[in-house]
Amino acid sequence: MTVKIDLEKCTGCETCVDICPAEAITMEDGKAKVDVDLCVDCESCVDECPAEAISME
Repeated sequence: MTVKIDLEKCTGCETCVDICPAEAITMEDGKAKVDVDLCVDCESCVDECPAEAISME
């Protein structure tokens, strides 16, 4: 599975950056960006995103 971020829904709140145990999420131009090579598919970001902008595919 891979993490998908809906950039239209992402508010740039950085909740996902703070919660990611693998430090795979950074901010780019005010939006979340996932490094898929670092992501461990734990789904913490999916559960914590207040804008529901993150999903697993």
